[in-house]
Amino acid sequence: MYLPKKDSLFQKKKHRTNPYIIAILIALIIYLLIVLRDQEAGRITPLFMATPTSTRTVDSFVQEAEVDFVAGDLAKTLQAFENAAAVDPNNVDLWVELARVQVYSTTLLVSSQEKYDRLNEALESANRAIAIEQESSTAHAVKAFALDWLASSALIGDQYDQTLTQAEQEAVTALTLDGNNTLALAYYAEILIDQMKWTQAGQYIDQALQQDDTLMDVHRISGYLQESIGNYSAAITEYKKASEINPNLTFLYLSIGVNYRELEQYDYALEYFAKAANINEQLGVADPIPYQSIARTYVQQGYPLSASLNARKAVQLRPADAYAYAFLGDVYHKARNYESEILAFQCGLEGCTAEESCEVRQCDSTTDDMVAIEGLPLTVDTKDYYAEYGAVLAALHRESNGYCEKAMQILGMVRNAFSTDTIIMGVVTESESICHSYGY
Repeated sequence: MYLPKKDSLFQKKKHRTNPYIIAILIALIIYLLIVLRDQEAGRITPLFMATPTSTRTVDSFVQEAEVDFVAGDLAKTLQAFENAAAVDPNNVDLWVELARVQVYSTTLLVSSQEKYDRLNEALESANRAIAIEQESSTAHAVKAFALDWLASSALIGDQYDQTLTQAEQEAVTALTLDGNNTLALAYYAEILIDQMKWTQAGQYIDQALQQDDTLMDVHRISGYLQESIGNYSAAITEYKKASEINPNLTFLYLSIGVNYRELEQYDYALEYFAKAANINEQLGVADPIPYQSIARTYVQQGYPLSASLNARKAVQLRPADAYAYAFLGDVYHKARNYESEILAFQCGLEGCTAEESCEVRQCDSTTDDMVAIEGLPLTVDTKDYYAEYGAVLAALHRESNGYCEKAMQILGMVRNAFSTDTIIMGVVTESESICHSYGY
């Protein structure tokens, strides 16, 4: 149906514009101009813009570090202190605590190179603290602590005496600045222990204990003194006191276990090594050291199967760690499981394929990580393993396997690198004579 068009309103009549509407529009325009100006100046956040992430404070990182240290998670403690120092790089206390934890974290590391590198990091942190506050007694004390442990590194070489002397100088400086600094007294005592100055060490650690017996470091060093002079029962008592103060530090339980093992109280030793392993498991820390300590204990007891199981557990925890394979080879050697020893040593010292490493750790190739291993070089850490590897190859040589060819290569490497080591050379010479008898 057709309808005629209606006139529009404007056609019907013209309206006058309301003055109030004009005023409102002008006000809105002025308001928008002000908002745009303030946005450009950064005084107003644009609508719908994401809220910026809040910056964490130093205190929050420090609190996190303290919680992690109490929990025994040294890796997370390190990260938290590093984050705190990044936020406040001129805070001397942060660098002091970072250096202290860096030193203690070396107890979780296996190779001498890893330990050496971490101790140098601790030394650098201590130097940062001293650069910020030259007169800080505790900064000099923790530098002495780092230098003392660095002096004990297998990689320090002919710098041992010099490094230990530097440690002593830093401890003396710390005590000159504050003669009542408990940590400085304790760390100086530890240096004196390493210098075999037992009487002086006892005097300083006793003074530290009298001033403050609530510090883990003080009881740890007191235990170290007793262990160093063969008072294993007294050492256990002190290490236990330290563990009561910080109950989740695995290196304290390992020290307790070692001293029980010296007393041939193997059940107690195994109990404390197991405590360390359980703490790591709860924290999700894949640390092979407690299991390797258990394996050593079973070897000493004459239980080769139990020793092998725990050494293999260490490999399973760190499937890419060549040292763990070499350690397993050593346990197999002591357990006289020579065939298994060869492949374990091959992985640890020469390297092996993913399939071979899986065979060593008895993994499931369908579910477990397949990892090829790069072997360890011949160093002071691995010389015994290399000598044992060469020896077992020589002992198991047959015309069908030609083991002596590889044995002579390995034994020659050991001879060239450690000709002055009479114990190692005894093994090398005897093994070479076996291969000589076969015409090699």
